[in-house]
Amino acid sequence: MTKTVDFYFDFGSPTAFLAFKRLRQLEQSHGLKVDYRPVLLGGVFKATGNVSPVTIPAKGAYMLTHDLPRFAKRYNVQINFNPHFPINTLKLMRGALVAIKLDCLPAYMDAMFDAMWIDGKNMGNLDVVREVMEAAGLPADDLIAGMDDPEVKKILIKTTEDAVTRGLFGVPTLFMGEEMFFGQDRLDFVEAALA
Repeated sequence: MTKTVDFYFDFGSPTAFLAFKRLRQLEQSHGLKVDYRPVLLGGVFKATGNVSPVTIPAKGAYMLTHDLPRFAKRYNVQINFNPHFPINTLKLMRGALVAIKLDCLPAYMDAMFDAMWIDGKNMGNLDVVREVMEAAGLPADDLIAGMDDPEVKKILIKTTEDAVTRGLFGVPTLFMGEEMFFGQDRLDFVEAALA
C-alpha cells in the first residue's frame, strides 16, 4: 500500500531543502507519494510567534556549521549556505502554486531549491529567478506572470492560514495521516513508517 506524506515547505529554509532531497530519495526507494504544499514561512512565523533559528546566534552557528552539513552528508546531498540569506520568498512560493497549475511543480522545486541551497543565487531577484527557470526549461513567462495573479495571492494566504490551523509553526513540516513531524531531522520516523 502506497503511503502519502503532506510536505509543507518554503524555499527559504535550508532544512526544507534537505527534507525535500530526502523525500525525493524515499519516493524512489519506498514508493512514497508526497503531496507538496507551499506555504509562506514568514506568515507561519507571524501567526505563531515563532522565529528563524538563525536569529539565535549560538543556534544559528550550530545549524550552519554542524547540523546542516551533518544531515547533508547523511542524505548524500550537497548544501551551501546562501550568501544572500535571508531571501524574501513570497514570489517563489506563489510561483510554486502556479507550477502546480502548469503541471511542472517537481521541476520547479528542483530548480528553485538547487539555485537557493547549492548554487547560492540571489533568488530574491526576479531576473535571477527567470534565468534559473529558463536554464531548467521551465515556462518562465507563465510562471512569473502568475506570481502576481490575485487568485494565486489569495491561495497562498489561505494555504498558509490552513497550515497554521493544522498545527504548523515552521517548516519543513510533514504529516502522515494526522501525525505531524516537524523538521527534516524527524524523517527517521517517516522512514520507519514506510519500512
